[in-house]
Amino acid sequence: MNTPARLGTYLLGIAVVFGTALGAGQAAGAAGLRPETAEAHDAAHTTTTTQTPAPAGSGASVPGGLQVSQNGYTLTPETTTVEPGRATDFRFTVTGPDGGPVTGYQVKHDKKLHFIVVSRDLADFQHLHPQEAGNGVWSVRLTLPEAGVYRAFADFAPEGGEGLTLGADLRAPGDYTPKALPRASRTATVDGYTVTLDGDLVPGRSSRLTLSVAKDGRPVTDLQPYLGAYGHLVALRGGDLAYLHVHPDGEPGDGRTAPGPGITFYAEVPSSGDYRLFLDFQHAGVVRTADFTVRAGQAAPGAATPGPESGPHGEHTH
Repeated sequence: MNTPARLGTYLLGIAVVFGTALGAGQAAGAAGLRPETAEAHDAAHTTTTTQTPAPAGSGASVPGGLQVSQNGYTLTPETTTVEPGRATDFRFTVTGPDGGPVTGYQVKHDKKLHFIVVSRDLADFQHLHPQEAGNGVWSVRLTLPEAGVYRAFADFAPEGGEGLTLGADLRAPGDYTPKALPRASRTATVDGYTVTLDGDLVPGRSSRLTLSVAKDGRPVTDLQPYLGAYGHLVALRGGDLAYLHVHPDGEPGDGRTAPGPGITFYAEVPSSGDYRLFLDFQHAGVVRTADFTVRAGQAAPGAATPGPESGPHGEHTH
């Protein structure tokens, strides 16, 4: 072998060894939840599955929020970097199949567009209400509480189209340590309220969940409507943050839905594993959020799909 050929082979060997060592080091660091920069964590997630649409014609059903573009619509933030701890006028647009900003939206649950921001470790959750600033631009006051990587979801239905949930990663620069998911629990407390969860998530099947609200040990029977319902539930899968927007069985004023203490939802999760549930409810003029970690188990062979006892349950998942 001549000298140039031997040199090329040697350099290739170094590259392979270095690449293997680097991959092993990154995996070990992630497993230990060591401090890292928001930029490094963002790159690790953004360049793999979170921003990549499914191949055209694949026929695969992709859960909501995993793609920045779907069906010709794209979520386009003006910036993806936000200084931690400082309120920011955050702006974004949704562009349509024609390449222009979307300006026509259907009103769903009292809003044209729902905007959710969560940290990638699912420790922080914000349900925000952006305002139209004109020419298809949306504006919202956003504060990312600490350094880290966050996922922003735009949940909407364009005029004449189906509902979509698009997602984009945001980063708040600085060193941080991702938090582990809280343990699975059937109860959550917030501002003196206790919310109890009844029901189980079964992958691939409609699962009935009832969340009951109490205060000071007494059932709350005068919940107030919020976004056209007595409760608003968002489910996110641990790991990739697959998004399921679930609405309750019934609505205020339908003659059969009581204002508490229980709020019943029907949800269908795509796989087994850990999910985070965030319930928004309004009482005494204040909206509060109760959060749970729930594990979806394996579907039992031949198990019946649960359903509402009477009437349509009004399930919506994206």
